[in-house]
Amino acid sequence: MQLSVRDVDEKIFKEFKAQAIKEGLGVGTAVNIAMEMWVEKEKDKKRSFVELEPFDWGRGTEKASKEMDKDLYGD
Repeated sequence: MQLSVRDVDEKIFKEFKAQAIKEGLGVGTAVNIAMEMWVEKEKDKKRSFVELEPFDWGRGTEKASKEMDKDLYGD
């Protein structure tokens, strides 16, 4: 699909294009990636708190919640 886009900031576009070239991508491919990332980010914003999945923060963070509570609320 070919399209024209209005009101694109020239400086930002030049930086975007240079980065795409640096990564070995065409501008169209880079735009597709950027649009997909933005759409996914927006989808994540609309998720309910209840839908959030727990994840592992890594070794040494097992007591992070209790430590944060202690820092915030004291002993």
